[in-house]
Amino acid sequence: MEGLPLDGFDYASILGQCCEMPIGHVQLPVGIAGPLALDGRAYYVPMATTEGCLVASTNRGCKAIAESGGAVSVVLRDGMTRAPAVRFATAARAAELKFFLEDPANFDTLAVVFNRSSRFARLQGIQCSLAGRNLYMRFTCNTGDAMGMNMVSKGVQNVLDYLQEDFPDIDVISISGNFCSDKKPAAVNWIEGRGKSVVCEAIVKEEVVKKVLKTNVASLVELNMIKNLAGSAVAGALGGFNAHASNIVSAIFIATGQDPAQNVESSHCITMMEAVNDGKDLHISVTMPSIEVGTVGGGTQLASQSACLDLLGVKGASLETPGANARLLATIVAGAVLAGELSLMSALAAGQLVKSHMKYNRSSRDVSKIAAA
Repeated sequence: MEGLPLDGFDYASILGQCCEMPIGHVQLPVGIAGPLALDGRAYYVPMATTEGCLVASTNRGCKAIAESGGAVSVVLRDGMTRAPAVRFATAARAAELKFFLEDPANFDTLAVVFNRSSRFARLQGIQCSLAGRNLYMRFTCNTGDAMGMNMVSKGVQNVLDYLQEDFPDIDVISISGNFCSDKKPAAVNWIEGRGKSVVCEAIVKEEVVKKVLKTNVASLVELNMIKNLAGSAVAGALGGFNAHASNIVSAIFIATGQDPAQNVESSHCITMMEAVNDGKDLHISVTMPSIEVGTVGGGTQLASQSACLDLLGVKGASLETPGANARLLATIVAGAVLAGELSLMSALAAGQLVKSHMKYNRSSRDVSKIAAA
């Protein structure tokens, strides 16, 4: 196919795990934003995108954060979910299984059965919801440095097989009943979390807001309230109380071999801004309850994506602390989102958005001038 390159790609690396019936490969430019000063370290963040201004804008946010002393992140929760749907003859019988699964006395036995699926899988909890005679069981577990969908699905299948002994009348409809919820916007992910739940914050100094971001603290706080909070509420947003978190999440996901479709829930984010230190400085935070990332498996093992993970220092599995690399990657994603939010909101507050896109996002632009800007 003309325009779609075929040569120059290691197809052996994708067969049986990444893509079926390949006919070529798509090339995407990768830019670097940074250094992102986060938790006392500096990261250069790879972003695969075709949107002009995105890398430059995120880079500006990184600069403002670095000149103000850096950002701090906390991983609040870490657990991948899968929720099968089963059916019984009556709602009362479905409720019996619900009570059985949620009884603390049965948890240890269920965990042993679930954990057989992997040496990294560790069941954390089971949350059930009933719809008539249909029962939805949301299993949550640790998955090490893998994103973990296959791991948790195997554990769930172990439990379903085990339940057949005491509940022979169970009718398994699907290993996934959408109460998980994967690759779809869902309140359960926004409230309960899925994958890594992360909060990231920074205090940006007044002089940095003026010099680097070309605006002022009061304007940013007001804009965030009217746009990201009230505006999103007017729109009936679900997890979308931010300016453009999905922009940064998608770019990093593609660069590092994550599942791009999981951008849907991974971009759930609420951006908060407040004036602090007698109203002089800006406190900005992003809270992201469902960042779904891994540093092993899937597309992470492809050469280019592996190189991007290596650039961040999170390639492969953590030998010392299983899951540490994936959690670190999630904090980097949140940190980059923090930088992206800070820069775009500043551009909007200063009325610079259209001007910057006209400069950086036109096919006729002078590349040498952009490099020097």
